[in-house]
Amino acid sequence: MAHPVFESINMQQLHIATFDAAMEKHQHELVGVFFWGHDCPNCEVAKKMLHQDSDLVKALNIQWFHVNVYEDMELGTRFGLHGIPAFFFFKDGKRLGKISPFPGMTPFMSALQELRLKHP
Repeated sequence: MAHPVFESINMQQLHIATFDAAMEKHQHELVGVFFWGHDCPNCEVAKKMLHQDSDLVKALNIQWFHVNVYEDMELGTRFGLHGIPAFFFFKDGKRLGKISPFPGMTPFMSALQELRLKHP
């Protein structure tokens, strides 16, 4: 069963077969990808906090996706993940940066707001 955060923030799940097409389709938007895994305690904390503050997250108008790296290990390898959760951000075909590990909502939101200002 999917976690409520995926619905509350409208995060579509990506897989190795759909990742590049989704990035191309949304290339001119600010895109965030949440890399997580089942039974990952820190991922569960991030999901819970993001869900609780989903209105704040949605207000930033970021196109969100999520990847379960335990199901799609190739994507974890592709992005050199050394731990989850990890959040990667893209625009215009470029990787803008990442947030890992999840730092809590206040620093996370500050980083997202700064990113949004740099990439309106």
